[in-house]
Amino acid sequence: MSETAAVRSPAWYMAVAVLGLLWELFGVTMYLMHVGVLPNSAEMSEAERSLMESSPVWVTGLFAIGVFAGAFGALGLVLRKSWARPLLILSLIAVVLQFGGWLLMTEAVSVIGPSVFVMPAIIVIVAILLVWVANLAARRGWLS
Repeated sequence: MSETAAVRSPAWYMAVAVLGLLWELFGVTMYLMHVGVLPNSAEMSEAERSLMESSPVWVTGLFAIGVFAGAFGALGLVLRKSWARPLLILSLIAVVLQFGGWLLMTEAVSVIGPSVFVMPAIIVIVAILLVWVANLAARRGWLS
């Protein structure tokens, strides 16, 4: 019978993994509100509502891939599973393509203004950090 000793991760790792999971679950909630599964109580102007409704279907699809792959990837980090890494990479790719398409192929900048770049930038940065943590965890043997 072959047993491998689990390499212990530092305390900060689990804190980051849990925060990452909470962040990703917030993203899932935003997606579910976007597609109408959950009620959206946000006040939007008519132009903003029109912008959201005119978003290409493939952008919404990438939104779904990004948040669900990210949520399962972050869960994988919490559970210390090696499958977390490819899911977080998929999530990063999806959010970059989603926001690239949304910002370049819609009137988002003219409707919302320069502040439209803030949240996508934060989301991409967090996605990059989660991939970095997954890569570090894989190299250090914290994932099985």
